[in-house]
Amino acid sequence: MKKLYLIRHGKSSWKDITLDDFDRPLNKRGRKDAPFMAQLLKQKNITPDLIISSPANRAKTTALFFQDILNPKEQIQFDQTLYFSSLSVLEKLIENINNKYETVFILSHNPTLNEFIEKHLDIYDNLPTTGVIGISSDTKSWDDFFDNTLELLMFDYPKNHKERS
Repeated sequence: MKKLYLIRHGKSSWKDITLDDFDRPLNKRGRKDAPFMAQLLKQKNITPDLIISSPANRAKTTALFFQDILNPKEQIQFDQTLYFSSLSVLEKLIENINNKYETVFILSHNPTLNEFIEKHLDIYDNLPTTGVIGISSDTKSWDDFFDNTLELLMFDYPKNHKERS
């Protein structure tokens, strides 16, 4: 069984309007939400074998928070195709993951992540910043991940946890 966790980058800052979109950093909320969600996954014993992330600053920083807290077996792989990717590019990336990895986290951007969950899970809801969608496929190979029924393991995001300070 392969498990995939799609994570949207943390909330980014628009404070410096001269910055290129690629270079935008996380804002205060993003720097708070990313470690919170990583810690939540750790409490649920969800640890990635591999994290693949967009190299955009806001995604990269979010990925580093997850790496620091969850300590995956491998270093983060930054993949340029995740920045402004299409749904088909994301699907192809998933199908080409090395089969030695059972649980993979992909940190990326909307609208691609929303398109993915609409198509493959029939969820017509926005994946908020630092939101996590967990999916499993009863397969031994990533190249046939989509040939099986995908099971929703979780759909969570920081605003679901209003009790936190």
